[in-house]
Amino acid sequence: MGRKKLINKTGVPQHVIERIARCLLPDIQTYYESEEGQREFAEWQKQREETQAKDKEQRGK
Repeated sequence: MGRKKLINKTGVPQHVIERIARCLLPDIQTYYESEEGQREFAEWQKQREETQAKDKEQRGK
């Protein structure tokens, strides 16, 4: 499996973005593995499903 080609239109060098991402990733993973993170993610999923259902309903009218 190949690596996806990244599209960086920010003007920030790609290596800088990758370094920042490497610093943030462990904290993000820890948060989403926590009870609070799991709860908030579940709430986000529920809201997203409701929004998608409303959008689908409106398109059907």
